[in-house]
Amino acid sequence: MNTLQTNDWLILNSIIYEIYTTADFDQMRRKFLEQMKMLVDFDSADFYLAASGEEYHLKAPVTYHCDEDLSEVYDSIDYSRGIMYSGKSIVYRETDIISDDMRVKTEYYQKVYKPNNWHYSLQMIMAKEKKFLGVVTMYRNIGKNDFSHDEVFLVDTLKDHMAYRLWQQKQSRMQFGEKLTVSAATEKFGLTKQEHNILHLLMEGKDNSFICDYLSISINTLKKHILNIYRKLGIRNRVQLFKKIREKE
Repeated sequence: MNTLQTNDWLILNSIIYEIYTTADFDQMRRKFLEQMKMLVDFDSADFYLAASGEEYHLKAPVTYHCDEDLSEVYDSIDYSRGIMYSGKSIVYRETDIISDDMRVKTEYYQKVYKPNNWHYSLQMIMAKEKKFLGVVTMYRNIGKNDFSHDEVFLVDTLKDHMAYRLWQQKQSRMQFGEKLTVSAATEKFGLTKQEHNILHLLMEGKDNSFICDYLSISINTLKKHILNIYRKLGIRNRVQLFKKIREKE
């Protein structure tokens, strides 16, 4: 039976807290990869989601120390696709499903692992209600040992928490469409801190007079900020703003 050290419990609790409380979804995923480094040793990692309305395709990668979008490669030659799209949450090492001698000869290893100096990997598949939701893969460079059973156990304790957050996000997309949160819009379109504050207040339904008083700015300054927000978001009026941005984070 695996036993966790006190420090492991503290890190796990911190990660679980961030999974549920970080409002911005992509920021949550980035935090997750960063925090996992405190729990499991790896050199690179990626976090993909199931494509909307097309659960057998990957999209929207968030990465750690690797910038290439490998979704097309994964979809076409990854020999573990059957496990990934099985509709079950599972954590496994790649060497658990294929021997090391065999995997280094595969096209997948030659096109994905070798060019990135990776050798071993640990995958966390998230699913709910028999629907694939996303996958996290952690990689170790050539020359390092494989992931241990204890590390598999640690990652396994988190899979259901992450699966539930991904399921919540999917339900939210179904309800609100592909609208962006204020935080996501700020990051995506490079809004300034003041523009972020103004956009947040606008989405709360505050009128111009309230915003001017709250931020101690003139009406002309506010109008300039709003025009800059519209320009950056590629819209022309407040109706389009509410179609593009969610009223809640």
